[in-house]
Amino acid sequence: MVRIHAPELPPTLPWINSPPLSLAALKGRVVLLDFWTYGCINCLHVLPDLRYLEQKYRDHLSVIGIHSAKFDHEKAETAVQQAVQRYDIQHPVVIDSHLELWQQYAVRAWPTFVLIDPDGYIVEHLTGEGQRQRLDRHIAELVQSHTAQGRLVFGHPHRLTAPAEVDSTLAFPGKLLADPASNRLFVADTGHHRILVLRLAATGHHPEHQAPQASIQQIFGLGEAGLWDGDAAEALFSAPQGLAFDAEQQWLYVADTGNHCLRKIDLYHQTVETIAGLGTQSQVIYPHSGDAREIALNSPWDLALFRHFLLIAMAGAHQIWSLDLLTQRLSTFVGSGAEACIDGDFDSDMAPAFAQPSGLALDGQTLYVADSEGSTVRAVSLSGSSQVRSICGSGSLSGFGDRDGQGEAARLQHCMGLACDPSHQLWIADSYNHKIKSVDPQTGICTTRFGSGQAGFRDGAQGAQSACFNEPTGLSQSGNWLYVADSNNHAIRCVNLQTLEVTTLVLHESVIHPA
Repeated sequence: MVRIHAPELPPTLPWINSPPLSLAALKGRVVLLDFWTYGCINCLHVLPDLRYLEQKYRDHLSVIGIHSAKFDHEKAETAVQQAVQRYDIQHPVVIDSHLELWQQYAVRAWPTFVLIDPDGYIVEHLTGEGQRQRLDRHIAELVQSHTAQGRLVFGHPHRLTAPAEVDSTLAFPGKLLADPASNRLFVADTGHHRILVLRLAATGHHPEHQAPQASIQQIFGLGEAGLWDGDAAEALFSAPQGLAFDAEQQWLYVADTGNHCLRKIDLYHQTVETIAGLGTQSQVIYPHSGDAREIALNSPWDLALFRHFLLIAMAGAHQIWSLDLLTQRLSTFVGSGAEACIDGDFDSDMAPAFAQPSGLALDGQTLYVADSEGSTVRAVSLSGSSQVRSICGSGSLSGFGDRDGQGEAARLQHCMGLACDPSHQLWIADSYNHKIKSVDPQTGICTTRFGSGQAGFRDGAQGAQSACFNEPTGLSQSGNWLYVADSNNHAIRCVNLQTLEVTTLVLHESVIHPA
């Protein structure tokens, strides 16, 4: 058997969490390379596995992330730095924007793991999720054999600088939801693992060019990652995202993404309850169903309430799911489980498929889906024809960009949020283009409305060319205001749809009591 020496890590590439490292300097340790890109849900799923292995073999193993970008925006060093901070990645990460290491190591898909023995030779090359046990077994064998031979180095030969915490009221807010009847804004404070209920100042009384203001009315979640039901102050979430609101019952439903669960917040009694999921990631991608508390979920990312059904963007399974709130029956609604953009009837021979659906918006009998990995907006019929069709975007996993146009001619880049306007147009958070766009679902004409296209933080009164966003991921409209979860700016942005001015929500941190 021919042994292959691992290609060296170029010292000229940018590094995060560590000064540049070399495999020569790491000789005597087991090295695990993780080829990833931060917009890929599969890459995010393996982060707990890496933490487990790092902890178990902390004296013998060096994990190094090789960030090899898929999308153009993911090539930016600042974007990767923010992703490392967002996901609390504490091992060294090298930014391989030009795919230099990707090619040298013959990588073909995300995530890919390359295991290197203490002598610097490649011993394993694995692709995809679910590799923890196999990696664990191989690392244990390498540690045992090289310890017996006296060739294993103990301790940490390199200095780590863990990412700093976000020092602001919000941290990477993911989704939000406005309730005009009560003048409240519900916010998934994703990076702080909590849900905020904001009381908005009366928007009709804002002087022109003055930013809307809000006070924190309620906080649900202790502020650290975990899974715990109970009172508002003791409950634990993990990177919550999507929200749906039952105004009659005063129940707020939460896609608790990091916990692979659905939670229900009782706003009146101020309690949190798990209503679906097991707290572990499902490994099943074929369509199935069962009792909501007996089925594992796979990164639920957004929610929409349709009659007595909770519709779920199951990003990790590339499907749309449905929870019957009357029977507690949970089932795959549509999606084969393949990662692709395939339109068609539900019961056709070629079943419809999605690619990491991450945003939902409901308009009558139609559910709109931000299909992020396909950079396409899809429409799902909830009655009658029961079919999936694409509204705008290429419909291809590699067909992304930034171009206004009609239908397939339009280009988006990892869109993650949607909202419906009363006029039946659709707002799009075109996340990696740092823009808010609109599309007519009937004609498919997609147009840039707000955002310069450059990542930044700037308010403005001239619409598309003046304001700057940084990876907006959530949208919600209330009257003449469009609220934007501007994730990498740790802020809520407010678009006045009458004046076309973009401002930043002034958030007062002191918690006020419910009226």
